[in-house]
Amino acid sequence: MDSSAEKPPRARVEDAIDTDAPAAPRNRDYLEGFLAAKTGEAAVGGDGSELQADVIAALREIFDPEIPVNIYDLGLIYGVEVDDNRDATVTMTLTTPHCPVAETMPGEVELRVSSVPGIRDAEVNLVWDPPWGPHKMSDEARLELGML
Repeated sequence: MDSSAEKPPRARVEDAIDTDAPAAPRNRDYLEGFLAAKTGEAAVGGDGSELQADVIAALREIFDPEIPVNIYDLGLIYGVEVDDNRDATVTMTLTTPHCPVAETMPGEVELRVSSVPGIRDAEVNLVWDPPWGPHKMSDEARLELGML
């Protein structure tokens, strides 16, 4: 590299100021818009939403009358969906079609889910396929029943 080459002149602030134009006052109005802006609301429903967690918590308060385990940990709940309209759909089964609470349990689930604050409507879909089995129980339920 040739050391005899001259360095280009540096830009200076004084060079950029147009001295013929009147100085404009500094406004801080840009902060007003920033501070007034609202953050976007998180989705109401969907997997992992607070409303879905509240529905699951409510389901954990319903116990099987014959087994001292809640229906969620027992594996009777196959799915909990909450949409952005705050409508909940619970897909569930029972231990057998001849379960003594076959007529009342879906209604109790629907009533309990619809009573969760924020839920507009609740629907329970009772399915038999896939059939329930002990393998669907959570580890907590197995521990409670002495199966671990």
